Amino acid sequence: MSLEVQLPDSAWEGVDVGVEALLDQWLVAAGDTVPADQPLAKVVLVKATVDVAAPVAGRVESLRVAMGDTFKRGEAIATLAEAT
Repeated sequence: MSLEVQLPDSAWEGVDVGVEALLDQWLVAAGDTVPADQPLAKVVLVKATVDVAAPVAGRVESLRVAMGDTFKRGEAIATLAEAT
């Protein structure tokens, strides 16, 4: 089962609608196996850097946002294949 990874809603708390986040650094590559809660990426949002962690253990299927690109609230940045 595949799962889309997004910046958690809690990170967007207090941020104006329409503001985009910047994907600063990937900490994993497609094909990597990760445990739950492992940081996958560093994201800059307004003036803070936030880690995006794996919500479940699994294999990184794809990185959907390139380093240096921006993305919107609710947009998936990666896809994980949940470990079975």
